[in-house]
Amino acid sequence: MKVTLIRHTRVGVPKGTCYGWSDVPLAETFEEEAATTRKNLDRQLRESPLHLADFDRVYSSPLTRARKLAAFCGYPSPLVDDRLKEMNMGDWEMRLYDDIAKVDPHILDWYNDYMHLAATGGESFPIMYARVAEFLDELKNKPYRHVAIFAHGGVLICAGIYGGLFKKENAFENLTDYGGIENIEI
Repeated sequence: MKVTLIRHTRVGVPKGTCYGWSDVPLAETFEEEAATTRKNLDRQLRESPLHLADFDRVYSSPLTRARKLAAFCGYPSPLVDDRLKEMNMGDWEMRLYDDIAKVDPHILDWYNDYMHLAATGGESFPIMYARVAEFLDELKNKPYRHVAIFAHGGVLICAGIYGGLFKKENAFENLTDYGGIENIEI
């Protein structure tokens, strides 16, 4: 099965803000960015060796930034799954990283080992990976040929590891741009 993952467009929060599960607004450039994403997605569908006019099924994170892009791209009613949320950043959500460092020294340990440690009150990368992998394991057993998933950078990193696009050790070097598309086979 081919899985096309689409990362949401830029968000409208101050630079350096920690967000994950927070339902943040989109940047003022949403329509321009979303139009580019839709054009790229349409091109991929036309050029697909599967010769499909559309996806068999479309999924999305429940967060507005993913669902809004899905709707803009022509999928106003995707199947929503909580396992497709971004990493839960716990107590750090919606705070500036610089401010977090002033009150929570744990963030310094996290900076040095973010692939294993959790944000205070949040989840670790292995926990996030497990939930995304569980979703993809279930998806593999569905009778689809081509599925779309509108989600977040962290979800695309997990899917890229799962799909063998890159190794865990260099995963964050492969972060898909806002509005970008990643394809895997499962």
